[in-house]
Amino acid sequence: MPVAIKSPPLFPDVHILIPERFTDHRGYFSEIYSQPAFQSLGIDCTFVQDNQSLSVAKGTVRGLHFQYPPYDQAKLVRVTSGRLLDVIVDIRAGSPSFGQHFSIELSAENRQQLFIPSGFAHGFCTLEDNTEILYKVSAPYSKAHDAGIFWNDPDLNIAWPVLSTDAVLSDKDLALPLLKNLSRPFSQNSGDTP
Repeated sequence: MPVAIKSPPLFPDVHILIPERFTDHRGYFSEIYSQPAFQSLGIDCTFVQDNQSLSVAKGTVRGLHFQYPPYDQAKLVRVTSGRLLDVIVDIRAGSPSFGQHFSIELSAENRQQLFIPSGFAHGFCTLEDNTEILYKVSAPYSKAHDAGIFWNDPDLNIAWPVLSTDAVLSDKDLALPLLKNLSRPFSQNSGDTP
């Protein structure tokens, strides 16, 4: 059963968790996700899809991504190989922490998982070659609701572990807008297509 470690002070609905691990001479067993266990921690979320990505090169940046309602996604993120700096940005219109971010190192070794509620843009930068991430999402992918903000937006002041000249990014992520230039703010109550 996962055990809650803590929540960042700015974001009490974001949770850092670590699954319990049972080890013997054969190796180990770990229960990565249990809906009743998560509900007992106050995380009442139904996940509908599991995603996996492998980033071959150290310094690969993916993000900062989100989806607009009604396809907004809560995520449960963990690393199964390598390590990365995981970053979330509050994009909830009217939130007192709007535009603030939180970052944490996730790795296969530290086994930490990050629960990210809906309303946050999410991205990461790999700290090792061949880093693999697995994450659950609470809504399926919707191209019409897919959006993001530029990873190195100066207003966000994120201390990325890679220079902009060395970061490995997709063309799509390089073209994402700054937070202040989003076509419309993220709102939990808005279900229209952007």
